[in-house]
Amino acid sequence: MRDIAVFSGTAHPDLAAEICAHLDVPLHPVRVSRFANDCLEVQLQANCRERDVFLIQPLVPPVQEHLVELLLMIDAARGASAGRITVVLPHYAYARSDKKDAPRISIGGRLVADLLTSAGADRVLALTLHSPQVHGFFSVPVDHLHALRELAAHFRGYDLSNAVVVSPDLGNAKEAAAFARMLGTPVAAGAKQRFSDDRVKISTVIGEVADRDVIVLDDEIAKGSTVIELMAHLRERKVRSIRLACTHGLFSSGALERLSEQEGVLEIVCTNTVPIPAEKRVPKLAVLSVAPALAEAMRRIHNGESVSALFT
Repeated sequence: MRDIAVFSGTAHPDLAAEICAHLDVPLHPVRVSRFANDCLEVQLQANCRERDVFLIQPLVPPVQEHLVELLLMIDAARGASAGRITVVLPHYAYARSDKKDAPRISIGGRLVADLLTSAGADRVLALTLHSPQVHGFFSVPVDHLHALRELAAHFRGYDLSNAVVVSPDLGNAKEAAAFARMLGTPVAAGAKQRFSDDRVKISTVIGEVADRDVIVLDDEIAKGSTVIELMAHLRERKVRSIRLACTHGLFSSGALERLSEQEGVLEIVCTNTVPIPAEKRVPKLAVLSVAPALAEAMRRIHNGESVSALFT
């Protein structure tokens, strides 16, 4: 793998280092500096000429800062005559801006995809995009992975004879159904209506959940308003226990503490697509690594092997 060159922005260097450890390649340094007028400048501090360059950068808070940093990394690699540039997006924050659901509203998921392509990205490796149509926003090849296998491997360690997987809304029901098939459990879903970013209403839960061990599956948890609303309905149905699972654990505005204090919650499980500082973690939190999956996908992309054979 001498022709590969891996770089990381400042968003999640620990994940990038873990990926490189699995690939057995060095993580090359990147110098990020700021001019007096607050503009960023990026320098890739290793040879890129005719190499297969991978740029690892999840779009996590501060999202705009990390996005501009990524765009500059892509531009630097293109200017350094990289043979191919693959953007590795463990978390694509703008994927939530995927539709026009109000007048005169922007569709950021498509715009940012265009920006990445215009900057010089040749392909994208993404993990658990918010909705399937986001894949189509990119005009370059996209390898879209998911973390269901990592989550399923974790939950198989429990007694699932009385378990049920619950999706917070019908939009996530297909993914929840696939997860339930992996675990051999039934599936249920909440009927959700969203009024704003942090205000939702769940009218009912569709499916049998009474006296069952519930695994709530969502693609990401930010403020946790949807999950808290769902859990109120689950407690009304007299569920036996609740475990929360998601791919992207953003846990903003004290969400992790609020969720862990909810009645009946035994565990909160997420992956390391998003960095979670040690001071924010709680005893009920379990963080699973997606570095092996991303590393294997990168290896297959580099070698021209099938990625879908592993992650479909």
